[in-house]
Amino acid sequence: MMSPTALVRSFFIALCAAVLAFAPAHAQQGFTVTTTVSWTWDDAGDGGSDVAFDDEADDTAIDEDAALLDDEGLADDADMAATRRYAPAATLATLGRAKAHYGPFAVIDAATVRMAGDVTSATPRQFAAMLAAHPGLKRLEMIDCPGSLDEEANLILARAIRRAGLETVVPSGGSVRSGAVELWLAGITRRAAADAEFGVHSWADDTGREANDYAAGDPVHAEYLGYYREMGMDEAKARSFYALTNATPFDQVRYLNRDDMARFVALN
Repeated sequence: MMSPTALVRSFFIALCAAVLAFAPAHAQQGFTVTTTVSWTWDDAGDGGSDVAFDDEADDTAIDEDAALLDDEGLADDADMAATRRYAPAATLATLGRAKAHYGPFAVIDAATVRMAGDVTSATPRQFAAMLAAHPGLKRLEMIDCPGSLDEEANLILARAIRRAGLETVVPSGGSVRSGAVELWLAGITRRAAADAEFGVHSWADDTGREANDYAAGDPVHAEYLGYYREMGMDEAKARSFYALTNATPFDQVRYLNRDDMARFVALN
């Protein structure tokens, strides 16, 4: 015997079918059924699927522990996502309201500036204007720095950071990726929280050729190797770090942690 609920559902379906059957053709073309699906992520170690679908879940849960790099060596796996893995720590919101903004820079207090955003051709000028207005700045906190849209400007900015004698810091939850890693290396001293992330990959020129498309002896490599030596790496470490970044294609990202970076440069 059919339940009252089933009877009502059957009646509603029959009514919809009748309406569609007698509706004009152009009206039927505008009839759309929309289905909403929410996603949750299972622990990769439970033997099940990496991704699970839950029609009743309201939130997306990500197992961050499964994504952390091995402390015993550089991670072998490249993260295919171009975006950061972690959100900034909640404590960053307590650092205070910015007193002034200069492009991707936000002056927090007399000694501290935070950075979030890409480097563009205008960023070195914005940095210079900031230093002129706030000459007492000592520390650059890199919160969420995806990289550069202008590589020449990025290296100009990096050397300006070094000349200014700024300490570069990636706080808890902070992320520096691509060309922003060069900016962090420019610090006169460098610090990074245990969960700071560093995303590296190969560079690519305006024709789409990547670093490994050029011969090992090509002069195109000299600028990067020279920069790493300028920032304190010896010849062997400069070449090793350069090779590490170029081992990951331009359209992918390999994430390193604080201990990984400490193999190449001194941290405070």
